[in-house]
Amino acid sequence: MKILYIAEIVGKAGVYALKKGLGDLKRQKPFDFVIACADGATSGNGLGRNHAAYIHKLGVQVLTTGECCFYKKDLVENLGKVPFVLRPENLNPEAPGAGSRIFKAGGDRKVAVAVLLGQSGFGRLHGNNPFSLLPVLLERLHQQTPYVVIDFHAQATADKRTLFAAADGRCSAVIGSHGRVQTADESVLPGGTAVITDAGRTGSVDSVGGNDRNSRIQEYLTGIPEWTKDAWARPELQGVLIDINSAGKALSIERIRHPVPDAPVPDRVPEKDAAPTEEEDDR
Repeated sequence: MKILYIAEIVGKAGVYALKKGLGDLKRQKPFDFVIACADGATSGNGLGRNHAAYIHKLGVQVLTTGECCFYKKDLVENLGKVPFVLRPENLNPEAPGAGSRIFKAGGDRKVAVAVLLGQSGFGRLHGNNPFSLLPVLLERLHQQTPYVVIDFHAQATADKRTLFAAADGRCSAVIGSHGRVQTADESVLPGGTAVITDAGRTGSVDSVGGNDRNSRIQEYLTGIPEWTKDAWARPELQGVLIDINSAGKALSIERIRHPVPDAPVPDRVPEKDAAPTEEEDDR
């Protein structure tokens, strides 16, 4: 089983990079299943329902989210109708949606995907202790498939590396997300679990976390949040490709950086390449 994990899709440029790059990447490095972090797909923070459907239609089987999972009201109201979108598992049970599911991956194979949220640095959404939940979660998922992938959406590197150690030998992969900067520490741990501290981002490379640089500078100068200005320079599809054996142990993990052609001027994006607008998502 070869699983492609697409790093966090950020804004319109991220959706553009996914659309332009996914087909080429599959021809170059064939894979069986696709997971993508979409926590910043709509205007740089959050995921709208229309964007979720559009990204799924492009060929992504599972969309993961993080601390922005409830930022877009239209998705929150319809989480029960989009089973391919996962919010963090370690939220309160009353939260809408699901944090883990089993997905078909061709033939009689199944892949379990789960999202866990870190506990440091998030001001608007707080998860329960992911370390306490981990053993129970993995035992439940392993009853249905040996292929188990966790997206650990966390801010602190220490949290990520410690969870990697706790999960080693108990799942196929734990992929770090949220940082939006690809780290160079991908490895297969002794127990057969593939890990990377952060898979990076899919979107503009010449940016601050996929967002327009000037708008981010202004936020730091003024204290006024501004996440709606997209960056477009040097779009890339980033992520990791994981090769897993039939016992659910990772054989290898490879970092992916796949540049795509420069995007057109934002207001001239051809209709066939354009994702739904933010306004369409917020309706």
